[in-house]
Amino acid sequence: MTTQPPIAIVGAGLAGAKVAEALRDRDYPGRIVLIGAEEHLPYDRPPLSKGFVQGKKTTDDITLLPPQWYRDHHVELMLGTEVTSIDRSAKTLTLPDGSTLEYARLALATGSAPRRLSVPGADADGVHYLRTVEQSEELIRVLGAGGRLVIIGAGWIGLEIAAAARAKDVAVSVVEAAELPLLGALGPEMGTVFAELHREHGVDLRLDSGVEEITTSEGSASGVRLTAGDTIPADAVLIAVGAQPNIGLAKDAGLDVNEGVLVDGALQTSDPDIVAVGDIAEHDHPLLGRRIRVEHWATALNQPRVAAATLTEHPATYDNLPYFFTDQYDLGMEYVGFAPRGEYSRVSVRGDLSTHEFVAFWLDSADRVLAGMNVNVWDVTDAITSLIRSGRSIDVARLEDSEIPLDQV
Repeated sequence: MTTQPPIAIVGAGLAGAKVAEALRDRDYPGRIVLIGAEEHLPYDRPPLSKGFVQGKKTTDDITLLPPQWYRDHHVELMLGTEVTSIDRSAKTLTLPDGSTLEYARLALATGSAPRRLSVPGADADGVHYLRTVEQSEELIRVLGAGGRLVIIGAGWIGLEIAAAARAKDVAVSVVEAAELPLLGALGPEMGTVFAELHREHGVDLRLDSGVEEITTSEGSASGVRLTAGDTIPADAVLIAVGAQPNIGLAKDAGLDVNEGVLVDGALQTSDPDIVAVGDIAEHDHPLLGRRIRVEHWATALNQPRVAAATLTEHPATYDNLPYFFTDQYDLGMEYVGFAPRGEYSRVSVRGDLSTHEFVAFWLDSADRVLAGMNVNVWDVTDAITSLIRSGRSIDVARLEDSEIPLDQV
């Protein structure tokens, strides 16, 4: 190890830990300092709304690397520490006690925070958000107590917690402003599938509904009053209305930002000594020909390899397609590709929607596959990815024929 300034990594979630790991995998010999606001070792967040909240996984299960790994690989940990500013000219980070840390190069992996809901009662006791282990543990206690849970937001976290709650016989209502769940992510065709799934499992799904107030009794949440006037009684409320990327540090440092931190194909920011990865990276995607920002686990998992290459002056290009997954009740799903609502022409299906065993494909006007989603059908993601990357028009009849392997379409 040298005594030169380190590569500093701000953010000790999945993306930050993977940058450190990727640097050592590349035999980077210098100092690495990993700085995180939470006290915990870096851990995986998807289980917080899946296996962890269901009691199927422990904190040890979701911890990414054991303490010994950081010692053996000489990665210095500064946990429970939130960087307050970046001085790009001096190449220093300011820490909460006013001291500074000099860096040679910098990786920003500051992740996201839950979007807050600005309605009366949103700060009452019994109102929950989900981002950290502690918040998931609190939800475990809520679900264990039974009663009535109202979830505001029918996105991935809201629906996954709804499924976990119903598995414990908790009465669940989900309030969503859009006319269907997951409308922005999947469009109406597949949003309908998830609406039906949750209704089949006894969820009171309130769609096209706004929230006027979280009502309280003796300072604790007692219900959710909708803009239509009716009130849903609640013993607890979960607010799950999306995430806000933590770009304040980058913005204050004068880096180019939009909805996220702007990075090129090599994940380099407007400062050549700084990269950004994970939730905050608004990435110039070479395959899609546009900037995208993807708040999903696979991005935080896979971008660090490219970031580490760029940090060590061997820039690579990140061209992975967006990927995400969910588990709700007996439905397991993987999605790969990019097909925003309004940018595809139709959805084609092979398999049976009614039995939740199918593959859906989002197609453009030339019948090129933009994205695919396999539901309870496994080992097809690589074939779907190949169809997307090919950029060719597809014979839709063959695409929908389950007897024809996808790699022969």
